[in-house]
Amino acid sequence: MSCYFHRLGADHFASTDYTRSNWNSEIQHGSPPLALLTKAIEDIMSDRMRIGRLTLDILGAIPIAEMRVQARVERPGNRIAMLSAEMSAERPDGPPRAVARVTAWALATSDTADAATDRYPPLTEGPTAPLELHWKDAGGYIESVEWRPQHDLSNGAKAYWMSPIANLVDDEPTTALQRLAMVVDSANGIGAAIDPEAFIYMNTDTAVHLHRAPTGRDFGVRARGSIGPDGIGVTTAELFDRDGFIGTSAQTLLVQRR
Repeated sequence: MSCYFHRLGADHFASTDYTRSNWNSEIQHGSPPLALLTKAIEDIMSDRMRIGRLTLDILGAIPIAEMRVQARVERPGNRIAMLSAEMSAERPDGPPRAVARVTAWALATSDTADAATDRYPPLTEGPTAPLELHWKDAGGYIESVEWRPQHDLSNGAKAYWMSPIANLVDDEPTTALQRLAMVVDSANGIGAAIDPEAFIYMNTDTAVHLHRAPTGRDFGVRARGSIGPDGIGVTTAELFDRDGFIGTSAQTLLVQRR
């Protein structure tokens, strides 16, 4: 099966063409780096804790190249811990350059099943609508996901069900959280509020808050963008798996005329 990254060493990876962005053929889409850095964090995290928040900050153009990934515990704790992972791109003419960072809040789990509540009812997948993504023929990352757009929703948001069809790293096991990370950065494209023929609107970050651990490999994203008058926008989304609502995401956008 295809994958986003090949492992070259303990912290050394080679990016494949499936990481390629729809904005620029020489840089990566945000979801594969988010997923790889999430994997690095999960690898060092206590199994008595669960991640409640993931934030990807894109520090610069992420090339399709060899990468180094380092994870560490920023704030240790038995009940609350902060972990981070950083991705650096190899450069032939200098030291590696940091291109992406993920920080995560990991929280101790306990039984609160009797108090569990969901803000939204489950998002039920219906018939697949025509795929209208501006980048549907861009290849690269677009080909690594199965896209199932839903018909128009009454509140103006757009909803897609998505399933990653590529592995993250070779044939290594992938967690449900990593699979969610493999698609969640796409909320910006799904919830686009302006014409991509006329504007560029690239996100600088993706912040994911999860009140429940995701399950499975199918995820629903209901997204909507807002554009300010001065070149800055925000896309927010509700996130679902087959069992219902799992959390939210938000992205800050740089908006520029083409």
